[in-house]
Amino acid sequence: MSGLTHLDQTGAANMVDVSDKAVTARAARAEGCVVMAPETVRLIREGDAKKGDVLGTARLAGIMAAKRTHELIPLCHPLLLTKVHVECAIDEALPGVRVTAEAKVAGQTGVELEALTAVSVACLTIYDMVKAADRAMRIEGIRLLRKSGGRSGLYEAEAAP
Repeated sequence: MSGLTHLDQTGAANMVDVSDKAVTARAARAEGCVVMAPETVRLIREGDAKKGDVLGTARLAGIMAAKRTHELIPLCHPLLLTKVHVECAIDEALPGVRVTAEAKVAGQTGVELEALTAVSVACLTIYDMVKAADRAMRIEGIRLLRKSGGRSGLYEAEAAP
C-alpha cells in the first residue's frame, strides 16, 4: 500500500499503519519564498516593521508549526522530532524572503509534511507581519527539496528554473 491514507471497506479514510516499518533516521528539507516590493524588503532588513523582528518571528513560527503538524493535517502521524531548523533569508533577487526548513526524526514515517508545514507557516508569518506595508506580496514555490530515510530512500528535487 502506498500513500498516507487508505479507505476502509466503508469508504472512511484511515491513518496508515506504520507499526511494521523499521525505525530509521529520516530527514526532509523544504523551501518557499515570499515575493514583495523592494521597499518591504528594506523594512524587514532594517528592522522597521511595525510588528517587530519579522525574520526571527517567522523562524519561531515555522519551528512551532512543524511540531504541531499532526494537529493541522488530518491523518498525519504525530512525531517526536529530533531537529527542526528554519532559515529565513532576504533575497534581493526575488525581491523578498527565501525560507528553508529541515526536519529530522528517528521514526517509522517521514518528516516531509513537517518541513513543508514549517515553510508554509513561516511564509504566512512574514506576510502577516508586513501586510500593512505590502498587500501585493506573493507566497510562492513551496516544495520538498530533499527527503531521506525509509523504504523509499533518497529523493532530491530538480533545481528550480
